[in-house]
Amino acid sequence: MNFKQIRMIAAVFLLSFGFFMQASAQENLKAEIEKYVSAAPFKMTAPVLPNIPDISVDITSFGAVGDGHTLNTEAITKAIDECARRGGGKVTIPPGLWLTGPIELKSKINLHVELGAILLFTKDHSLFPIIASSAKSRTFFVKNPIYGYKLHDVAITGKGILNGSGDSWRPIKKEKTTEGQWKNLLKQGGIVSADGKMWWPTKEAMDGEAYIKKIQKEHKQVTADDLLPARDFLRPYMVSLVNCSKVLIDGPTFMNSPKFALFPKYCDNLIIRDVKINNEWYAQNGDGIDISNSQNVIIYKCTVSTGDDGICMKSSRPSSDKTDTACLKNILIADCIVYHAHGGFVIGSNTDGGMENISVSNCNYINTDIGIRVKSNRGRGGLVHQIYIDNVYMNNIADEAVAFNTYYEQKAKPTGDFQLNATTPRFQDFYLNNIYCVGASTAISLTGLPEMPVNHLYFSNINITAKKGYEAVDAKDISFKNVTINDHELRQ
Repeated sequence: MNFKQIRMIAAVFLLSFGFFMQASAQENLKAEIEKYVSAAPFKMTAPVLPNIPDISVDITSFGAVGDGHTLNTEAITKAIDECARRGGGKVTIPPGLWLTGPIELKSKINLHVELGAILLFTKDHSLFPIIASSAKSRTFFVKNPIYGYKLHDVAITGKGILNGSGDSWRPIKKEKTTEGQWKNLLKQGGIVSADGKMWWPTKEAMDGEAYIKKIQKEHKQVTADDLLPARDFLRPYMVSLVNCSKVLIDGPTFMNSPKFALFPKYCDNLIIRDVKINNEWYAQNGDGIDISNSQNVIIYKCTVSTGDDGICMKSSRPSSDKTDTACLKNILIADCIVYHAHGGFVIGSNTDGGMENISVSNCNYINTDIGIRVKSNRGRGGLVHQIYIDNVYMNNIADEAVAFNTYYEQKAKPTGDFQLNATTPRFQDFYLNNIYCVGASTAISLTGLPEMPVNHLYFSNINITAKKGYEAVDAKDISFKNVTINDHELRQ
């Protein structure tokens, strides 16, 4: 046997071994998912993993340079296109510092960011075009750093880091900074609002909202070009996946997002596993993981530290949907940690699409503003029910450990005779069990509406230490079983 034959045999062996390892990892992942689904308090179908061919391309084969200065958008796009042309596969981002513009994913593509790789999105906003949300839509948005629309079998994996350069997009409130941090911001440039309370990275960002209102009055139909002067105001989400099926996000760290870090919408069979979100605590609208209008979703073993809501559920009914079924359902969240956020687990504020069958289990919330946060208001509400929250452990919560609020972002409660309608918030059939918290401003706060109280909330095995105990307005059919607040048992 000659050397060439030995090399061929070794190559075949390595290829076969790699395929075996990949198949084994897939089976382990399936078993993990089945375990969580079988333990769910409701029946749901296990999310299906994406089916992506065992083909791999490296972005360096298409001219990418990982020096942090070379723009690699074209090379990454070529790698994705070539992989898609071959029927799909893994596009590898190897160790290095890879500067890029926005990346559009395709079906059957796994964007794999290896350990040691930093995918750094450029601060040159001119490279982020304003595009329509669909072919027939008159709604426009700034193209997100990672974007996918109407895809199937798609993944983002690996242990690498994705940096959204959100600090070039986000405004910062003065009240959220120290004196030294505020002075450093001013040295960087940017512009401060007239009242001195907000720093903006550019004047276009600060004036964007007023500009959009102006052109909407002046034009019957606004175009993408019309919106270009407001691009800095129209901050993108970091990862936006819309109308996608069989999605896996497993392993990466997402940091410094312009707006929400992960924002899947209208997705099904979605798995988010072992993801790290790292946004500064002062990051305006810097949500961690927001799931909207989706079903058959599992989020587990994730760690979030962010400047707004940690893991959040949203639901808005599109005008074309004339049904009354829940737009968000069959969601499992387990074994997650939220270190800093406005809320650890959050529902709302938009709930008008309805929600049902959501389970949260074995989660830790530390240093969040609120632990378990349920919020909405008149005009943005719908039926949210069959929510199961179990084994949640919290420490150093700034405000409420558990809060239900139907007057979200309203400084004063409106007066008048309000009637029930399709957008009245309806929070009912929540089951909260084994909830423990040491250190909160208020233990449990429930605020419903006169025309629709929060109702049928079942608290059991609760122990909370807080400055204030239990408070409730417009709440009925609230059940307590083995509930202790500040060493006093709470009874019905």
